[in-house]
Parts: sequence; structure tokens; C-alpha cells
Amino acid sequence: MLEAMFFIAIAAEAMTAALAAGRRKMDWFGVCLLACVTALGGGTARDILLGHYPLYWVHNPYVLLLVCGAALLTIAMARVVDRLRWPFLLLDALGLVVFTIVGCNVAIEMGQHPLIVIVAGMVTGIVGGILRDVLCNDVPLVFSSELYATVSIVTGVIYYFGLQANLQQDLVMLVAIAVGFALRVVALIRKWEMPKFVYDKDLR
Repeated sequence: MLEAMFFIAIAAEAMTAALAAGRRKMDWFGVCLLACVTALGGGTARDILLGHYPLYWVHNPYVLLLVCGAALLTIAMARVVDRLRWPFLLLDALGLVVFTIVGCNVAIEMGQHPLIVIVAGMVTGIVGGILRDVLCNDVPLVFSSELYATVSIVTGVIYYFGLQANLQQDLVMLVAIAVGFALRVVALIRKWEMPKFVYDKDLR
């Protein structure tokens, strides 16, 4: 089930990245590249930081076909896809928590410290979106919008410590996904945000 949700989330991330590329008038190569960076960037960053080789998409190159296929499909169906804002927000929320759990699993299998497990999950969940926004010359949404990284951290904490409590893995996974997904959706609806630091005094 986790693997199925993972592939759905990857496709959804690729499609949202393709729309972002289209709004900036990128060519088809740029669309596919931005989709790959968004969908696979978090896992790539995690693997590099942890020294986990080969990288996920190198070991499983078919995901590149999935990502590029989803991006090209978005080009063909852009007007339809662009109207499906809430379905994609929900898929993005699902992707965030699923990517987080996948990242935690990689770190756990490597025997990493609990803090690193949580960070690995967060990196997997948020870095792709950060790279997308940077390449689009935007301030990353994770730094200025509704709760996002916080949702990933909460999901990772529930998942890791649930496993440490010797609870059944599938149950822990479902609870972590449910809590993280619900928290992200409520944050979107209620517009919950982290406190912002605003300092605009001239330093000269």
C-alpha cells in the first residue's frame, strides 16, 4: 500500500511541477527536468546526505519514465489539470506524509540516530518542493506558507516512536499517515502558519 501511494504521490508532484514550469513558459525539457527535481529531489538529497547509494532513481530508473510521463501528460491536459486545485492539494498532502515515512524507513534501515531518522523523513518530504521553487525563482512555499515541514516532522515522530514502542508497523504507518494528512489539510483550510520573522529596518 505504501509503495502504491508513493508512486501516486510521485506522479502528482510531477504534474504540479509541470504546471509551474508551464506558467514560466519553459520548454518540454524544462518541464520534465523540473518534474524530476520536484518528485525525486527529496529522496536524492536524503540519499546523498546519508551516503545511501545507489540513489533511488538510479536503482529504479523506471520512475524517471513515470515522472516524465506524468509531466508530458500534464502538457496535453493542462487546462483540465489546472482546474483540479483541491485534488492536487490533497495528493500533495498525501505525498508529503508518504515521502516522510519512506525517508524514515531508509534511515532506520541504515541504523541512524532517531534525530537523523526524523530529519531524513523531513528532507525526503520537503526538499523537492524547495528545489522547484528555487528553480522557478520563487521564495520556497515551505518557508512562508501553511504548515508543511512541521507536518513532516510530526509524521516522522509518530512513525518512529510508534515503531520503537513495538507496535505493528502497518498500524503505525496508517496512524502516522492519517495524523499527518489531517494536520496538513486542516492547516490548508484554516490557513495555519508558523510565526513569521519580519525585520525591515535599514541596517545601513
